[in-house]
Amino acid sequence: MTSKIKVDNINKVSDDSNIIKKCGTTTTIGSGASNPIVVDGSAVTLGRCGGTVALASGATQTGFGRTGTVDWQTSSIKTSTFTAANGEGYFANTSGGAFTMNLPAGTAGNIVSVVDYTNTFQTNNLTIAANGSQKIGGVAATVALSTEGQSVTFVYVDDIEGWKNTMDSTSNVTGLVPYITASISGACNTLTNDGDFKVAKFVGPGTFTICAASTVAPRNGLEYLVVGGGGGGRGQSGSSARGGGGGGAGGYRTSAFGPAPLQAPTINAAAGAYPITVGGGGTAGSSGGGDGGNGVNSIFAGPTTITSAGGGFGGGAGPPTCFGGDGGSGGGAGDGGGPTPFPGGTGNTPPVSPPQGNNGGTNLANPNNNGGGGAGGGGAGGAGSNESSPGGYPASGSAGGPGVPNAITGSGVTYAAGAPGGPTGNSCNASGPVNSGNGGVGGGGGYPGGSAAAGGAGGSGIVVIRYRFQN
Repeated sequence: MTSKIKVDNINKVSDDSNIIKKCGTTTTIGSGASNPIVVDGSAVTLGRCGGTVALASGATQTGFGRTGTVDWQTSSIKTSTFTAANGEGYFANTSGGAFTMNLPAGTAGNIVSVVDYTNTFQTNNLTIAANGSQKIGGVAATVALSTEGQSVTFVYVDDIEGWKNTMDSTSNVTGLVPYITASISGACNTLTNDGDFKVAKFVGPGTFTICAASTVAPRNGLEYLVVGGGGGGRGQSGSSARGGGGGGAGGYRTSAFGPAPLQAPTINAAAGAYPITVGGGGTAGSSGGGDGGNGVNSIFAGPTTITSAGGGFGGGAGPPTCFGGDGGSGGGAGDGGGPTPFPGGTGNTPPVSPPQGNNGGTNLANPNNNGGGGAGGGGAGGAGSNESSPGGYPASGSAGGPGVPNAITGSGVTYAAGAPGGPTGNSCNASGPVNSGNGGVGGGGGYPGGSAAAGGAGGSGIVVIRYRFQN
């Protein structure tokens, strides 16, 4: 029969303190502080298979050695100056400003690590300071970590070199977002594919939302076309055969596919929701020489806001309001039928670079006061033509400035053409094409049978955004 010893406690003879104590489910070995327990044997096993051996809270270990790693302090992100402890690693968040990590008093084998938590060391540095006169890499001075995403590990070697950086990473490894992802909103607006690109076309108000920007820089560009609403043409006077000026085209701004002098840089994408405004065309001038209206601005309020001004109105037929209106492109002047010439409107108003449009044509002096055709509105591709036949009846209106082609939607379309001036002798003046951004149709109609004619309304603008979504 196997022998057994059955006891609850084993006590020392000298002071009756516990050496082994059983209390409930807990067995305590040892007789208190400053009384080491020595287990002698060629092999010592602590814990059972599948169990856990734990150090008590506040206890430390010796003799097991270090593995060259640190215990990362994930529950305490550092945002201000602090003192590091041996064997710990820290996440330093300098997004709110620079601060300092003070190293502990070093002894051989001590180790401390730190990493750029928010990838902002390049903007707000983390300064590393040694304790007292101890050194960092052999120099008794502080060091600033100033590289985005940097992480370093310092080990204290000796008092000659002090803390040596044994591991340094500046690779800033992050998750990869290979392409821009985006969505659109707004009635009648569309998001379509064009090869490896998506094309967001806005013909009315809406929102362009970038859900995620690409982390691959060459794929992170937004190409755009923004055209303002065209200016309306002014009507022809009912008292004489004078043609009104043509409306100016809406401002034309693009980063893609247009003529090289008019191309601006692409926009760098950033996540966010960006409102789109599509400018309406200017109102048509009424018969009897009534005023037309300027077109309305189109706006892509994106990571970089692009605004294209509405086109200028066409000048009225008959003084005193024969001048053309300023705008993306200027409106053409109407025929004044007198000795005073009237200027066309000024294009590229307000000024941007590359220019968004051109001037409207000028009305010429007519000392005989016997009428003539209106001047053309300016277009993105050139100025409107000046009045060509003062003092004539019937007289043709002058040509509007040309538009420019752009294939951002996948097919070549001409945008932002100025309207021709109104002729005399007929009353055909249609309004501008809907949602084309082509600018106002010619102002002022004919004067057959004593009936004055209305001008033409301007065409609506457009906003188009193009970005890569696959390779």
